[in-house]
Amino acid sequence: MKPWRCWGSSGEEVMDDPLGPEYLSGSKVMPGSEPAAHCYCGHQFGQFAGQLGDGAACYLGEVKVPPGHDPEQLRDNPSGRWEIQVKGAGLTPYSRQADGRKVLRSSIREFLCSEVMFFLGIPTTRAGSIVTSDSKVIRDVYYSGHPRHERCSVVLRIAPTFLRFGSFEIFKQADEFTGRRGPSCGRDEIRGQMMDYVIEMFYPEIQQNYPDRVERNVAFFREVMLRTARLVAQWQCVGFCHGVLNTDNMSILGLTLDYGPYGFMDRFDPDFICNASDNSGRYSYQAQPAVCRWNLVKLAEALAPELPPDRAEAAIDEYMALYNGFYLENMRKKLGLLKKTEPEDEILITELLQTMHNTGADFTNTFRSLSQISCPTEGEGEAGEDLIKKATDLLLEQCASLEELKAANKLTMDPRELAMLLSMAQSNPALFQMISDRATIARQLDRLSKLKDLTETSQEELKTKHAEEWSHWITRYRKRLAQELEGQSDVQAVQEERVRVMDGTNPRVILRNYIAQNAIEAAENGDFSEVQRVLKVLEKPFSLQPGLELPAWAGKGESAERGERDEGEEQQQEAASTSTARNPVPYDSKPPSWAHEICVT
Repeated sequence: MKPWRCWGSSGEEVMDDPLGPEYLSGSKVMPGSEPAAHCYCGHQFGQFAGQLGDGAACYLGEVKVPPGHDPEQLRDNPSGRWEIQVKGAGLTPYSRQADGRKVLRSSIREFLCSEVMFFLGIPTTRAGSIVTSDSKVIRDVYYSGHPRHERCSVVLRIAPTFLRFGSFEIFKQADEFTGRRGPSCGRDEIRGQMMDYVIEMFYPEIQQNYPDRVERNVAFFREVMLRTARLVAQWQCVGFCHGVLNTDNMSILGLTLDYGPYGFMDRFDPDFICNASDNSGRYSYQAQPAVCRWNLVKLAEALAPELPPDRAEAAIDEYMALYNGFYLENMRKKLGLLKKTEPEDEILITELLQTMHNTGADFTNTFRSLSQISCPTEGEGEAGEDLIKKATDLLLEQCASLEELKAANKLTMDPRELAMLLSMAQSNPALFQMISDRATIARQLDRLSKLKDLTETSQEELKTKHAEEWSHWITRYRKRLAQELEGQSDVQAVQEERVRVMDGTNPRVILRNYIAQNAIEAAENGDFSEVQRVLKVLEKPFSLQPGLELPAWAGKGESAERGERDEGEEQQQEAASTSTARNPVPYDSKPPSWAHEICVT
C-alpha cells in the first residue's frame, strides 16, 4: 500500500490490500513515516502531574490534502494536513509502568464515539479503523481485584493535530503545590517555536492579521478560548460528558480529544458523572463549562510570558459570556425558537431542564419529542387543552418510574461515612475540608431527602405530579411558540421550518452506553457486525433509517453462542450479557433496565 492511498482511498481498497492491517496497526511502517510519541504534561483532577506523554499512541506522520480535493475539507483544517497516529500499538518512551496496549472494549468505544460526534456536527478527532489482534493482555476492568484477559486492538486516529493544552505545560516552572516541573522548564525558545508553528499552521488568518507578536499571541489565545467555549456548549446541548477533562485532554484546536470514560446522559441529571473513578464529581456534566475555563487559565500560565498574563486574564473574563451565548443559541434551536429572541427564553430553558430533572426524563428523547408539540392557533379553546394533554402524555413516556427514581437517588456514599463526615464538619472543620467538601455532602443529603419523599409516594401519585409539572411547562412553551408566529404571513412555513430545524438539531440516536456494550460484547466473541451496524446508525443520528431500528440479533431468539471467557470476565459481564439477550430495544429508545449496571472507569 502506497502512503498516498491513506488519503481519499475507500474502505474497500484498504481492506483488500494485504498489507492494509499491518499499516493501519503500526505493525509495518509506511515509506516516509517517522514514528514518534508526543511528550506533554498535564493537570489531572486539579493537580499538576508533571511529565505524561503518549503512553499508548504513536505518531506515524502527516498526510497532505491532494490538489483539487473538496475545499470543504479545508474549512475546518486550513493547514491541509492530517496527522495520523495509532493508539495501542505498544510501548512508547512515555508508557511508564503500562504496556502501551489498548483493548477491544476501549478501542470500540473511542472509534464509535469519535465518529458519532463528527456526525452530530461537534468538532472532534476522527477514527479511521480498528485492527484487532490475537494477543491478549490482563486488565482489571473495574479495579475490583478481578482481572481478566482482553483482546488487544489498535485504533487509527486522525486529526489536524493532537497538540493539547498540556503540550505547552512541558515548560512549566516548579508547581507550588506538587513541586513538579515540566521537562522543558526554562527552554523558552522552544515554547516560542511551538507557538509559531501552531499559529502559522492552524491559525493562518491570525498570523496574517497580527504582525505584532504580542497581539498575535493574544488573538491566538482568545480564539482557543472561543473554540473551547463553543465546544463545551455543544457537549452540554447533546448531554455529552467527557469524563476526564484534564489539561492534557484539551485540544489546542477546540476538538473533542481522547475518548475514555465518556458518557451520554440517559435520564437528565445535572450532577451526572460518567467516570466511576471521579469520586468528587470534578468532571460532572454541569461542572464541564467551569472546568474548561479552569483549564484555559492553566494554558495561559503555560504560555506566559509570550502571552502577557493581564491580556490573558482579560480574554478569560469573556469566557462565560461567550459560553452562555453559544449555549442559548443552541438551546433556542433545540426548542424551535428561531424568529425572535425573548428575555424569558433563558427562564423557559431552565424550567424545562428542572422539569426533566424532577421527572427523571430522558435527555435525548425529551428534546426529540418537542417538535411534536404544536404551535397554538387562534381560538383553539378546548382543542388547545386536548393538545396540551396529548403533549403531556408524550413527554410522560420519557419519564422515569418510581423504582427508577428511587434507584437514581440512592446514596453513593456509605451511610456511616456520611454520618462521620457530618459530625466532623461540626467538630473539626479544618480536618473536614482536607478530606471532603460541603458540595459533596449537600448532594448526598439532597439524595436522602428525595429518597424519603419517593418512599412515601405511590406510582400513581408520582405520575399525577409529573403530569402537572409537564402540563405547566408545555403551556408556557406553547405561549412562547405563539410569539414566533406574530407578524408572520405564512404560518405553515414557519411551523415547517421549526420542525425541520428541531429534528436536525435534536438527535434521534446517540451512543448510549448500552448500545456500545452490545457491540463490544459481540465483537469480543468475534462478531463485528453489530459494531458496523451501530456505526451505520450513528452516521445519520438525526434520521430514522428503516431496517436499522434494532440490533442485528434482535428477534433471533437467544443471541449467538458466546465464546469462551475466563471466570473473571463471566462474573463481571454475566448480568449485562443475559439482559442483552432477553431485552433487545430500539436504538432510539430509553435504555433497558440492565443499562445502569454498566460501569465505565
